Amino acid sequence: MNSKGIAAVAKTIRSLSIDAIQKANSGHPGLPLGCAELAAVLYGEILKHNPADSKWADRDRFVLSAGHGSMLLYSILHLAGYKITLEDIKNFRQVGSVCCGHPEYGITDGVENTSGPLGQGVALAVGMALAESMLEAKYNTPAHKIVNHYTYALVGEGCLEEGVSSEACSFAGHNKLGKLIVFYDENRISIDGSTDITFTEDIGKRYEAYGWQVLKGSMYDVEKIISLVDEAKKCEDKPTLIMLKSVIGKCSPKEGTPAVHGEPLGEEAVAQTKKNLGLDPEKFFQIDEEAVKYFAEKKSEFAKRESDWNAEFESWAKENPELAKQWKASYEGTADGEASDPTYEVGKSVATRTASGDMISAMGARYSYLVGGSADLKGSNKSGMKCDGGTYTPENRAGRSIEFGIREFGMASEAAGMALHGGVRPFCATYLVFSDYMRPSIRLAALMKQPVIYDLTHDSIYLGEDGPTHQPIEQLSSLRSIPNLQVLRPGDAEETVLAWHIAMEAKDHPVLFALTRQNVPVYAKEDKNWRETIKKGAYIVKTGSETPDVTVVATGSEVNMALDAAAKVSGKTVRVVSVLDKNLFESQSEDFQNQILGNAKRVIVAEAGVKTGWEGYVSSKKDLFTIDRFGESGPAKKVAEHFGFTAEKLAELINA
Repeated sequence: MNSKGIAAVAKTIRSLSIDAIQKANSGHPGLPLGCAELAAVLYGEILKHNPADSKWADRDRFVLSAGHGSMLLYSILHLAGYKITLEDIKNFRQVGSVCCGHPEYGITDGVENTSGPLGQGVALAVGMALAESMLEAKYNTPAHKIVNHYTYALVGEGCLEEGVSSEACSFAGHNKLGKLIVFYDENRISIDGSTDITFTEDIGKRYEAYGWQVLKGSMYDVEKIISLVDEAKKCEDKPTLIMLKSVIGKCSPKEGTPAVHGEPLGEEAVAQTKKNLGLDPEKFFQIDEEAVKYFAEKKSEFAKRESDWNAEFESWAKENPELAKQWKASYEGTADGEASDPTYEVGKSVATRTASGDMISAMGARYSYLVGGSADLKGSNKSGMKCDGGTYTPENRAGRSIEFGIREFGMASEAAGMALHGGVRPFCATYLVFSDYMRPSIRLAALMKQPVIYDLTHDSIYLGEDGPTHQPIEQLSSLRSIPNLQVLRPGDAEETVLAWHIAMEAKDHPVLFALTRQNVPVYAKEDKNWRETIKKGAYIVKTGSETPDVTVVATGSEVNMALDAAAKVSGKTVRVVSVLDKNLFESQSEDFQNQILGNAKRVIVAEAGVKTGWEGYVSSKKDLFTIDRFGESGPAKKVAEHFGFTAEKLAELINA
């Protein structure tokens, strides 16, 4: 190890970080100053990576869970040779800069994930390690190890205080994810002061209770860090937490204090820090030549690792053509198997959750890389795959059904991490109302443009006896408001089949299903080309006339209600429209929208949820046939009658 080079890299990380933050007049200098040695030794000596190809499939992953310390990451990525220029660093936190306030996936070369909301980063790392273990089991052969890498993460106290980290780390320990190594920046300082004001438990014992190996050292002993990582790798049946004592804001006049956490040092303190580092206080964005030389000498080593792997992969592909076909399909998002879609007769009553379950098995056969599971609700969600090879366990890494446990936030974050890793297409399932637990992760997946599939059932008051705690009211509206999230609420089993095809074809956004618990009849569609029309978000189920008196716009189970109501109306022409994807429909041309709505004299909206977002469809509030209060406990039919949410009441509204 070139200790001199590592020291120069650490010094340069500190130099670049404090200047970038000061120039932006915004940022968090404490972590980059405190963790510079770790970043230097990690990217210089530990990680298997090639800065010339940040998407190399078998690279080690590094997740900065404590995303506020983004300048640590940008500095080391620049020095290591990723596509981040010094000019980019000088534009830290500016509009259009690749050096964003917090790391953003897809914006910055070498950044593996978006982070900032504390705790989610380590949960993403768990998902990455989970994906790696599944791919190892699927693709490695006695002759060739083409999947053989580690996932690393850096967390602080804030990450470990957040509940999602506990959910994910408990899952990781239970599943013995030995290729997950997490560094804990143990500086014991938060924005409000010492972490002792809120956070005094024994972290090591907590993680040992999760089933982790716990190791301890110093942030500034780079040789010891290397030996700790080596020790972590020897323990193959446990993830490892490496607790590193550190000093927040090290080398600055404010080191060890909350003042250095979340604001620029100030010009005087920046100058003093540079003096402490042996740098010229009058110069800015100084880079030690030894740091440049260090990584220049590493360049060929980095490239050789990938070159050797490419040769190994080529040999493996020739010897295992079927596996190679599956590998290619998984990274291109194409089918690598065959299976027929389930079919349903008109008039047959099928819950859309059941139809979704049928499609999970069909899609699982068609896409060998579809994996996923439920938050302890597989039977209720109908989310088990018949072709899954069993349940994923430490003894059966090839299993495609995952038992996430009652950890909805952790589950959703792990699924996003799996998608980020690549090679698998994850779905996760629970009740729609519990999307409230998942929302921060759903939002992050949408921000990262990751095609996670959320299979959410029990989508309305019609789940019945479980009552208002389990009956979603505001969730659909809330979820539709998340940019880049596609929300699909199919009206019957046939629409559910199409919804799954739409989801599997999605490449740059997550997709969420809202599915019924109760059976709903498969209805006849007067639009004979409805399978194509629905891809624009909505289609005509019942025409009524070219210019109907009333158009009922409905989603999910309310499409059948609208059809029943229309049949009870005489003297008026009634059109029924099924809206599978409200946002997509609203993005279409005005001509198409008018064509679907039929330039009706009156539009009524029917949805078993709040009216929010539907107001623009109607000319009078009375035509919002929605539910704007919490539910009730009782048999589904009785609850609906209690709310006046029936076909009979909808018919009365149409006639009004």
